This record gives sequence, structure tokens and C-alpha cells, in this order.
Amino acid sequence: MMIELKEQTPDPDTYLALRSGAGLGGYERDAAEKGLKNSVHAVMLFDGDKPIGMGRLIGDGGLFLQVTDIAVLPDYQGRGLGKRIMAALTQFIETELPQSAYVSLIADVPANRLYEQFGFKETAPRSVGMSRRANLK
Repeated sequence: MMIELKEQTPDPDTYLALRSGAGLGGYERDAAEKGLKNSVHAVMLFDGDKPIGMGRLIGDGGLFLQVTDIAVLPDYQGRGLGKRIMAALTQFIETELPQSAYVSLIADVPANRLYEQFGFKETAPRSVGMSRRANLK
């Protein structure tokens, strides 16, 4: 089995399928269409022609960025593929972004241990992550 990593943004259907397959929350297709066009950088993993993983870097491209959508399908988890995605995104961060760029992420536990390997540190108690949805209903 040869898993290939490509610098590529998933199309909306593949994006939604990978998120769902990896157990991440879902989004509306039109939201995915709009948001994916604004990716700063993205990578995907393929087993042959089959997309099996992804990761994205979003933000303004210079000042503030966020690592998001780190996803690997369950049949492929536990093989270091999440680490491979993060290594590719980290290389882009370290070689293509201004040194002063602020790169953040929201880590699900236990994935925080993966991100720590790439230099990410918890910000609490100095700051805490916060979130909300557009529709508060």
C-alpha cells in the first residue's frame, strides 16, 4: 500500500465525506463550497485514487492562520498519517509564512498530543479558545 500526499484542496463532496468518515462534525455543502475556496494551503492523502485524509491551513495568509480539518479515515488511523499531514502543513508554515504569523488551532483531546510534536502549546491560562456558530438557535 502506497499512501501518497498531495498539496491539494478537496472538492466539497470529498471534504464532507472525509469529515463525516473521520467522525468530525458536518457542514452544509454550500458552506464547504465557499470556505474551501479560501484555503491558504491544503494537503490530502490518497490510497491509489481514494481520498483517505486531509488537513488545511486557513486564515489571511500573513498575520493569522489556523490549522483545521485534520482528518484520516478510521481504517487508516494509527499509522502515523495524521503526523504526515501535520508535517506537510508545518513545512508550509515554516517556509512560506512570515516569521511573525500567528498560527493557532483548536485541539480535540487526545489529538493535542500530536500537535504538541509540531510546536503547538496550550495558551491557557493566558488565553482560552472560544467558538460559536453563525446561527445561535
